[in-house]
Amino acid sequence: MNKQQKKIQHKGGRNPKANPSIHRYVFRLTDEENAKFLSLFEASGADNKAQYVTSLLFEKPVKTVKVDMAAMDYYTRLTTLFGQFRAVGVNYNQIVKILYRNFSEKKAAAYLFKLEKQTAELAKLCREVMKLTTEFEAKHLNKIDGK
Repeated sequence: MNKQQKKIQHKGGRNPKANPSIHRYVFRLTDEENAKFLSLFEASGADNKAQYVTSLLFEKPVKTVKVDMAAMDYYTRLTTLFGQFRAVGVNYNQIVKILYRNFSEKKAAAYLFKLEKQTAELAKLCREVMKLTTEFEAKHLNKIDGK
């Protein structure tokens, strides 16, 4: 009975790794070197400093990601604007249905004429936004025609 209890009894904690990292190396940096190291580490996107250092030592490719916050903000606002354009399109369809349902054909046509003028201005504004976006990509993102 004593042998069976020993077999069933489990030791707590994590399961051991197949290939644990047991060798440790220490190096020291000056304040300037440390600042440069930390900036390179943050730009690499590595999960931890040890992973970053080993990737540098063994010449694994180091991924560097630069995020342009101005471009990100521009595209966020642009996405919001186009979402509003879609909402206007839905409202446009609803207004046309309501006009024909609640007004005479002559009065509905008069309101639709006004609505068409506003829609033409909105389309002109949309073309201007598209032109500005193309210019922004060419100047700031070094992208031309979606390349």
